[in-house]
Amino acid sequence: MKSHLLTYSDFTEEEIAQVLYHFEEKHFKKKDLVISAGQIDRYQYFISHGCVRGYIVDYNGKEHNIAFGFEEFWFGDMESFTNNTKAHYNYQALEDLTVLAISKTNWDKISSEIPAFVEYSRNLFRNAMIFQQNRIAKHLMQTAEQRYEQLITEHPYVLQRISLKNIASYLGVTPEFISILRKKAAQK
Repeated sequence: MKSHLLTYSDFTEEEIAQVLYHFEEKHFKKKDLVISAGQIDRYQYFISHGCVRGYIVDYNGKEHNIAFGFEEFWFGDMESFTNNTKAHYNYQALEDLTVLAISKTNWDKISSEIPAFVEYSRNLFRNAMIFQQNRIAKHLMQTAEQRYEQLITEHPYVLQRISLKNIASYLGVTPEFISILRKKAAQK
């Protein structure tokens, strides 16, 4: 996590030690729910090792993947964490997962004591907002095939770590459509 902190802000070694002190390491097995919709999300999570999927369940009970997270990725239901309300999102481990978890109390404490952490947070949130805006725009402006090609170009490891069913849900298509795209790409 140290290198991640330094990527987004200037910390002294002492500040990094203070920040890391406020995290706790947690482990989840593949398929474990880390966050459940309807519960209050008391932590934000930084992935040390493994992979998660974030998803919502619609009124028909169908799951829709909205995010995947890999090493050096933050996840959590930000509204629930910030406002102490019930989470809308579920996050499930797709692999055995090791995270660094920070509570709201500790997040607020280091934000009040370490200005570099405030800058770090601001940069993280700005980048997350840009990512979400781009994801929405691409979903509306690109074909499913373009979205698939962009996903595997930008994140080639996705195909090795995430099932076709989950990738299809994330892209808003069927697993059969993904299979057709893969066959088409193999023939090129």
